[in-house]
Amino acid sequence: MFSVIFPGQGSQMVGMGKEFFDKYDLVKSLFKEADEILNIPLSKIILNGPKDMLDMTANTQPAIFLISYSIFNVAKKEFGIDLNKAKYFAGHSLGEYSALSLADYLNFSETIKLLRSRGDAMQNAVPKGEGGMVAVLGSKIEDIEIILNENSDTFKVQIANDNSDGQIVISGKSKDLEKLIEILKLKKIKNIKLPVSAPFHCDLMNNATKIMKEKIDKVNFKEGTNKLISNVSAEEILNKDQLKKLLIDQIESRVRWRESIIFMINKGINRFIEIGPGKVLSGLVKRINKDVKISTINKESDIRDLKL
Repeated sequence: MFSVIFPGQGSQMVGMGKEFFDKYDLVKSLFKEADEILNIPLSKIILNGPKDMLDMTANTQPAIFLISYSIFNVAKKEFGIDLNKAKYFAGHSLGEYSALSLADYLNFSETIKLLRSRGDAMQNAVPKGEGGMVAVLGSKIEDIEIILNENSDTFKVQIANDNSDGQIVISGKSKDLEKLIEILKLKKIKNIKLPVSAPFHCDLMNNATKIMKEKIDKVNFKEGTNKLISNVSAEEILNKDQLKKLLIDQIESRVRWRESIIFMINKGINRFIEIGPGKVLSGLVKRINKDVKISTINKESDIRDLKL
């Protein structure tokens, strides 16, 4: 049994999807549709940059979704590969929107509009420079939670992503993250400041939650074709009403990616297929479980080689 997984922010690169754009009319059509829906030159930003424009969260989120959506549809319509045979669909943060759209809970147009709004709301939730994110490497999440609890009177930060064994991302105000970094250095725990514009997946995103609650509440989700795994609960989403609530909660909640992968493996999944730019999720899955099979699909040759 297999699951299809979709990447989130950080997987973007200028020129992603160009091979598919150049060759397939259906991809050209999706790029054109995205430009018209959002009223921005998203195609140009994706294909030609500049990188700093693509890296703006309000552009990154719809851009990565567009690439995942395009590749999925090339596999389906040009190669006859039915990825909807997957037991589960899951995505990392914004990738959850790729998952729900390609599992037919929401159409392309509404999904890309939501992601543009989500990216904009998250980018502007905190004044630039006031917040950030730090990756902590080589430590168990339980050990990091102890450090945070022991120092909660000194600084306030939150675990934003539990990505894999030995890769945890922490969000907070910049001044609080600096205090955390000092403690991590003393304990000889490796850490890297991430080049992001805001502290995602923590309660500093409260303004973004308010904006997105209003928008998500207005959307009419359908009952989709595949079971979705929630970033918030690391379990199956039971129905479209629960999906709505979890998408709202997701903005401030921890992305429980490691737990999500373990949940799927425990339900019999022995293969993961990553659809979209980069290989970030494939690398995380390998760290979580070395025995499962992983396929990364972001070139035409990857689709040709894919056997379900």
